[in-house]
Amino acid sequence: MKLSFADCAFDSDARELLRAGRPIALSPKAFALLELLIEVRPGAASKTDIRARLWPGARVSDSSLTNLIAELRAALRDRGRKPRIIRTVSRYGYAFTADTKTVRGGSAATEVPEAACRLIWGRREIELETGENLIGRDQDAIVWIDHDSVSRRHARIVIRAGAATVTDLGSKNGTFVGGKRIQESTPLRDRDTVKIGPASMTFRIIRPAGSTVSAVKGNPRA
Repeated sequence: MKLSFADCAFDSDARELLRAGRPIALSPKAFALLELLIEVRPGAASKTDIRARLWPGARVSDSSLTNLIAELRAALRDRGRKPRIIRTVSRYGYAFTADTKTVRGGSAATEVPEAACRLIWGRREIELETGENLIGRDQDAIVWIDHDSVSRRHARIVIRAGAATVTDLGSKNGTFVGGKRIQESTPLRDRDTVKIGPASMTFRIIRPAGSTVSAVKGNPRA
């Protein structure tokens, strides 16, 4: 089974999961759990069925399954409060909810965008997701800036079809690109500077090895 979803690619035969073209390290049981959830989509897998599949004949605590779900969500950049990929079904189990595209022949990795978009903020490297990326003091923001000059929902960066735009969400103190306050949705180019409150961040487009665009060298996201 080969398919793509969000910015990820899944290949059950090769036992491989990629995000933005890069392999994601998953424990064998986390991979098996993802495979099961994909198999039963759009339906949900019960906790009983999951335990029978992953731990046949064994008794395990609820925390074992909870930890696997947390591992998957971290690897997929998914969030429990606002899930895009794995949804919790109260008192029952879990469901895979992302839109998928079947890959016929070749590698599922070919369906993943070649470039990954990131914000470099000091020593932090923040990977942006395909779709909307909220910036502000809201704790659900992908880029969380805890400062009084920053609005709760200050701005958003949208990544679609290899293009990126930034939009101010009516903040009091504004969003700046290249030193200029933006008034409307503004395209972002590699190495553009985005300033929000005290945070000055560099937008980067990271391509796989061999690309004509150089990759960022620095510390991983803190």
